[in-house]
Amino acid sequence: MTQTEGVEDLLRELARQVLGALVRRHGQLDLCEDAVQEALFEASVEWKKSGVPEYPRGWLFTVATRRLIDHVRSDTARRRREERLVVGAPPAELAGLGEAADKDRDDSLVLLYMCCHPALNAPAQIALTLRAVGGLSTAEIAGAFFVPESTMGQRISRAKQRIRDAGAVFSIPPPEEIEERTRSVRHVLYLIFNEGYTSSSGPQVHRTELTTEAIRLTREVHRLRPLDTETTGLLALMLLTEARRPARITPGGEVVPLGEQDRRRWDWGLIQEGVALVTGALSLGPVGSYQIQAAIAAVHDEAERVEETDWTQVLALYELLDQVSPNPMATLNRCVAVAMVHGPIAGLDLLGTLQDDSRVVQHHLFYAVRGHLLDMAEDHTAASEAFEAAARRTASQPEKHYLLKRSKQVLSGRRK
Repeated sequence: MTQTEGVEDLLRELARQVLGALVRRHGQLDLCEDAVQEALFEASVEWKKSGVPEYPRGWLFTVATRRLIDHVRSDTARRRREERLVVGAPPAELAGLGEAADKDRDDSLVLLYMCCHPALNAPAQIALTLRAVGGLSTAEIAGAFFVPESTMGQRISRAKQRIRDAGAVFSIPPPEEIEERTRSVRHVLYLIFNEGYTSSSGPQVHRTELTTEAIRLTREVHRLRPLDTETTGLLALMLLTEARRPARITPGGEVVPLGEQDRRRWDWGLIQEGVALVTGALSLGPVGSYQIQAAIAAVHDEAERVEETDWTQVLALYELLDQVSPNPMATLNRCVAVAMVHGPIAGLDLLGTLQDDSRVVQHHLFYAVRGHLLDMAEDHTAASEAFEAAARRTASQPEKHYLLKRSKQVLSGRRK
């Protein structure tokens, strides 16, 4: 790792800590986030030239506080807020001694719940979480979700304004609100993890900064609510999925499907932790969608060879998932399980029931599954056409390359 990369990683880690400390003292997420971003820019320039200071968090906190006060002073209509900020913050903290006062305090969890405020829709919650809690730049977030940077910037700005207008407070929601807010938090973390594990666009298969942050934050939520079985299930699902990441791509960056992965490269420590978590959650009930998805992942992960996969159990779990949380993507996955248990024609029949569902029929995975099932049925020409259709519908370069490769393979009658 170069010195530049080291500084950038440190700044990413410290960003959420400094933002949390600033919002906890002064409120106003939008102003504090702007101030922290300016401090991060100054640090990226200064530290690369002069080296990292002895107390980097205190350095950032001091500069961000000064920028915050500058912002307030620049608007005469906010004079009273300026006085409250300056008077309310002890001189020691403004001098940067927050490093010592809050040495072990991490406000990421409080920030996460604030970013998942009910005043925001899901896309806004995701964008704000990645910016404020994950420390990603607007450009990085825009790239992850395949939208222009200007569009993502506007989305984040509107989200901060809505948070402000809603009067959100910097604290964990009260008991009467915690369950509903946690449901939103889980959904946001699930989407962030999925985007990191299989990037929807660009040249990379993985975005490890997204999966790492999603797992870290889910662990925090689990610590806050250890008896919440769906949060436990979500954490288990992430760990069981992340365990396969080392085997998902070749040294050359090509996608390796689950059935062809070298399972010796899987992280068996994560698998053991994930299996223990989901087993405990299922024993407590009630059963929710994240627990069922984790149980499916566990069945795959516990098979040391692909031939040992218990597809009958996988199919039963997918049928249960369709009952608990009907979702076309779950049905799409069930098609593969049906084919493995009852044959490819049965899988194709089930796939046909999704033909008129606009939520899934334009997704590249619909055509990828169709290609896989047609290949199993030895209809190689139709399978090749389906894989080509899937390739046209994905913005992920590695997936596009894999799908086109599969199209050529099945056309020649080779199933690899």
